[in-house]
Amino acid sequence: MSSIDFPTFVLSLASAAMMALGLGPRPESGKSELDLDLAQQNIDLLELIQTKTKNNLTPDEEKLLERVLYEVRTKFIEVKAR
Repeated sequence: MSSIDFPTFVLSLASAAMMALGLGPRPESGKSELDLDLAQQNIDLLELIQTKTKNNLTPDEEKLLERVLYEVRTKFIEVKAR
């Protein structure tokens, strides 16, 4: 198994958040299911990573994390408002 790098880790958490928002099928069921608590948990994890890695990321990693957080937060708000 290959080692995981920072961008892959961040994108994995973002994908999990999007799946929990019902925006993609879950691997175990193949169905899209809404779980706002799980989505929020993954967003919280991304925010924790952002806080704990402040001033310790490359510019590309920082941009990726900011962009991913913006996207999942925006989708969370959109889905929650439905």
